[in-house]
Amino acid sequence: MENTPKKARVQLDRQSWVMAAIEVMAEEGIAGLRVEVLAKRLKVTKGSFYWHFEDRRDLLVAILQHWKEGRIRDIIKQTRAQPGSELAQIYHVIDVYSASRSRRGMMIELAVRDWARRDVEAAAIVAEVDDVRLRRARDLFLACGVPMEEASSRCMLLYAYVFGVSLMNYEKFDSDVLRLKRDIADLIARSHSSAASGPMDSAA
Repeated sequence: MENTPKKARVQLDRQSWVMAAIEVMAEEGIAGLRVEVLAKRLKVTKGSFYWHFEDRRDLLVAILQHWKEGRIRDIIKQTRAQPGSELAQIYHVIDVYSASRSRRGMMIELAVRDWARRDVEAAAIVAEVDDVRLRRARDLFLACGVPMEEASSRCMLLYAYVFGVSLMNYEKFDSDVLRLKRDIADLIARSHSSAASGPMDSAA
């Protein structure tokens, strides 16, 4: 009788640990992120963890870096506009970020922000990502002819809306969700002030 070949053992790399840690963090928060929990989930020993990381803090730093790079990469992608299409891109940003997000994505965002309330390094990373968010959005408004102060206010309003709507259940308030979102996008993106009555009001 032939021997049944043994199943090849999965070789985990540093990135595998980071991704598994993000899943645990999304479910249990940063407090639930322990080496023992990760090792059990990945079906390996703690020794495998220490082959890739000096300690738990080293893993936490890697998680922050992964989150930061991913968020900034997505922000740049979503806010990149060809000259003359900045207003359309503003609508795109509002539409993309106010769309129904996956529960996993929302839980990761909330976990990182909760972590930032208690950790200086995490707070600095979140602040850096938010700064990129706001500056990229403001640049779109500025390109549409909106004055600096109003552009700053509008990009703050934009993100206050998209973050808020991702946390709220509003279907009972207004069943016509598509109309509601369209009207809000118009309020954020289109200018009715005389100061910005040029490019934005005339844009399609």
